Amino acid sequence: MKSTIPEAGAPIALPACGNGSDRPEVSLHGEILARLRDYMVEGNIPDGARVPERQLCEMLGISRTPLREALKVLAAEGLIDLLPNRGARVRKLGKGDIEELFDVMAGLESLAGRLACEIITDDEIGAIERLHYEMYGYYLHRDMHGYFQVNQRIHESIVAAARNETLTTTYANFAGRIRRVRYSANFARKRQRWADAMREHEAILDALRRRAGGELSDILFQHLRNKRTAAIEHLAEGDEAAPADTPRAG
Repeated sequence: MKSTIPEAGAPIALPACGNGSDRPEVSLHGEILARLRDYMVEGNIPDGARVPERQLCEMLGISRTPLREALKVLAAEGLIDLLPNRGARVRKLGKGDIEELFDVMAGLESLAGRLACEIITDDEIGAIERLHYEMYGYYLHRDMHGYFQVNQRIHESIVAAARNETLTTTYANFAGRIRRVRYSANFARKRQRWADAMREHEAILDALRRRAGGELSDILFQHLRNKRTAAIEHLAEGDEAAPADTPRAG
């Protein structure tokens, strides 16, 4: 699957206008936000770098007003930091941040799995199963973008199945803060680690089908711990390579 980010200078296609409806504006805002989020998450702007607003406006074919509205949302999600009167900067996480955030995420997903198994419906399990096989297809084709997108939907679906608004809100907050490093850590994986991750997802699906709450809770906790290890390894590799690398433009 190709990235949803358009080529530089290619404007976003505007939805057809309806009579008196505000849906086009809402749809456009959502599309800008989704594309900008993907662009940030996929590491197109280096950690700690300033967000190049003019370049992004040209790339997306929009003015600065809708861009800045989208940046406010990404700041609330934890992907960037807004600087007073100085634009925005991509948030950079250190080793300690990553360890703490992934441990919290592991606890949240562990709880979600246990609660979900008590009340999840057959239809919900079927939907997660379909996502699993879609993700497996991306894995076979080594399509990291598609794999990551569907992987996130699987985890979000399990959390949603717990039917606990406090848990869902807390999870969304922390998920946004580590989404970028979670994505980049996938590229640090050796082929064996990616295969291990797929086997872990097979175990997640199996426990969910059997509604084995305690088992699913343990699997999800360890799954997030393994992701934490991959993220820290990726961070260390980046730190080692930094002196020799030429910073990307932007």
